[in-house]
Amino acid sequence: MIIALAGRRIDKADSKDPRFPSRNVERVAGALRGLLVERGATIIVSSAACGADLVALKEAGKLGLRRKIILPFDRATFRQSSVVDRPGDWGSIYDEVLDEVDAAGDLITLSRVGNVDPYSTTSERILDEAVGLARQLEEPAGAVMMWDGTIGEKPDYTADFGVSARQRGLPIFEVRTVRM
Repeated sequence: MIIALAGRRIDKADSKDPRFPSRNVERVAGALRGLLVERGATIIVSSAACGADLVALKEAGKLGLRRKIILPFDRATFRQSSVVDRPGDWGSIYDEVLDEVDAAGDLITLSRVGNVDPYSTTSERILDEAVGLARQLEEPAGAVMMWDGTIGEKPDYTADFGVSARQRGLPIFEVRTVRM
């Protein structure tokens, strides 16, 4: 199965509304690993923000899965805006995973066009890539949402990803980042 994935970033240090607390990383990684094995995942397509994306990419690497990364803009800018701005050692994980994926030729950096939201565009491209790979390889595609299960302030890119995946007819699998 080709997996398109999106989810929550690690909470800010002073977060009052937990969506993905750092203390839950190992539990979430284990749940995702189980899902990837159970679904027979062969490729994972995601971005590379701290939290869900990097947890998934790291687990997929441990399982020997092909990983395809879509960034909304250049690697250094994304690292500053979406990786190292939260607690934890996400920068080194990001650098390592991106080096591996780039060496395999599976890193895509999008060009910014006008006033289009780069994160929404990235989510759509993740889904497009997963569906395209599924057709090409004659495998099923599915979408994984690693999130707390609640819609947050707009824009909520994870919730929007789920809506778009459903509109495409993809099965949705959830990995909860907080216990409900």
